[in-house]
Amino acid sequence: MQWDKIQKQLNKRGWSLLKLSKISEISEGTLKEYKFKSTEPSFKNACKIADALDVSLDELRGDKDEVNTRR
Repeated sequence: MQWDKIQKQLNKRGWSLLKLSKISEISEGTLKEYKFKSTEPSFKNACKIADALDVSLDELRGDKDEVNTRR
């Protein structure tokens, strides 16, 4: 999951990490780890983030070409 895609969605909505935290029910500290330490969220948390932002998980993933080169 690429944080820049999450950040783009946050900017689009005018949301802070705190608001995403409240809506997704993921602690703000955990979200900061994803953002600043590039930690990957669990599948469960990735789903919570996508649901909170009302987007699909695919929209928050890297490009398909990028995913295929990692295999």
